[in-house]
Amino acid sequence: MEDFFEIEALKPRHSQRKYLTFMSSQAFNRIQRNTPDNKRRRLLLPSDTTRVIAFLVVAAILSVGLMEGEFTRINQYLIAGVVLYPLLTIAFARIARRRFSQSTNVALIFADAFTLGILLVLLEFSIVPSFSFIVMSFFSAMVIGGIRVWLTNNIALILGATLAVTSLGFSDAFVHTGDLVSLVTAIGTGIYVSITSYFAHRQAQSLLLSQRKIQQQTEQHAALARKLSKYLPPQIWGNIFSGRKDVKLETQRKKLTVFFSDIKSFVDISEELEPEALTELLNNYFTEMSKIAHEFGGTIDKFIGDAIMIFFGDPSSRGAKEDAMACVSMAIAMRKYMKVLRQQWRAKGISAEVEIRMGINTGYCTVGNFGTASRMDYTIIGKEVNLASRLESQAKASEVLISEETYALVRDQVMCRDKEQIAVKGFSKPVSTYQVLDFRSELGAEQSFIEHELDGFAMCLDINKVRNYDKDRVLKALQIATQKIKETTV
Repeated sequence: MEDFFEIEALKPRHSQRKYLTFMSSQAFNRIQRNTPDNKRRRLLLPSDTTRVIAFLVVAAILSVGLMEGEFTRINQYLIAGVVLYPLLTIAFARIARRRFSQSTNVALIFADAFTLGILLVLLEFSIVPSFSFIVMSFFSAMVIGGIRVWLTNNIALILGATLAVTSLGFSDAFVHTGDLVSLVTAIGTGIYVSITSYFAHRQAQSLLLSQRKIQQQTEQHAALARKLSKYLPPQIWGNIFSGRKDVKLETQRKKLTVFFSDIKSFVDISEELEPEALTELLNNYFTEMSKIAHEFGGTIDKFIGDAIMIFFGDPSSRGAKEDAMACVSMAIAMRKYMKVLRQQWRAKGISAEVEIRMGINTGYCTVGNFGTASRMDYTIIGKEVNLASRLESQAKASEVLISEETYALVRDQVMCRDKEQIAVKGFSKPVSTYQVLDFRSELGAEQSFIEHELDGFAMCLDINKVRNYDKDRVLKALQIATQKIKETTV
């Protein structure tokens, strides 16, 4: 059994945070890949379609104004340029977006606003068309990027108008336009705002759908991660989840207190019990022992048949003395709770006398991830681990056997009895052992824990854990038991 702990490798470990982030990004990528190209392009801002519509509206207003003779600085070549401008910039943007997606969108917004600023001057700030151009520009900026993009848009608009005024000048400002131009401007602006709002709505719906799918898949992966976490000690899982530990092959030397326990004569018990009863007994035993281990801060390494391997001092340590004391305290608590379990099992018809034996050692061990990049086990190895295992195998039923190193750390609080020396592989000299009796504070007149177990009688009383409102019930139960015993013996 000793050499087993130096070669075993078990389950892979994954960080929940990295795992969920990775799976969320994978889910989003799958959603994007399953989105048709025409829908995916709507997520690129500013929308190419709405930009074309905006400049077509501008071209229509300029054309009507030119026919009505209202815009003296406008000609057919300029109108043709307004129509071609968005098409040329779209072709340029598709190339630039491959490397500078966000920067390209900002550049387009700036260029559009700058161009509109020049057109405002060419229109001599005609009230209705100018208002229309500014509304479309502001609306587009707010839909695309909010306040920051809107401020960038305003700066570009002012720069374009300033440059045009400086270069071209103008003789009149804020001129009024005819009814036809105003009507075309109103209709064109309405069409642009409506279409842009439609695309914004579709984009919001698409993003909302993607978000729901990502949330659904994230919840599924989170549920899976919670299931996988049951294969890890909570301390290890918590450190991986918080990012304090990485999932890679690495180890370190640390002073740990190592604990082993198993059920004495388990082979005989397994032959007496049916497989279903044996399974129930083992699961109940492991569940209760695990609760006690977690209560004292132990890291459960693994279950090996009927044996449990626990260590203290990693991933967090309270100091060698405190870790050793916590481990011995856990062993005492387990030994006491076995009396409760035996009573429960007898009530279920399991009469097998289940006794555990425990071994504890303190020393420097190698702790960390062992295995391969695809399959790891967070465990400990070293001769100190083997010594703890050997102490457990040498212990008698209901006995806690500790090494001299552990005894030196807990002797001021725990009463122990000298035992025989044992020879252990890897140690040149025989190893002194000590049997744990109980806490020194529990052995005097002020002891809080009382236990007695005879044929037909079992009592386990912990005064410190009896709540005030339960004391009367305890006393009544003791009185009834006392009266029954007296009646039987009379």
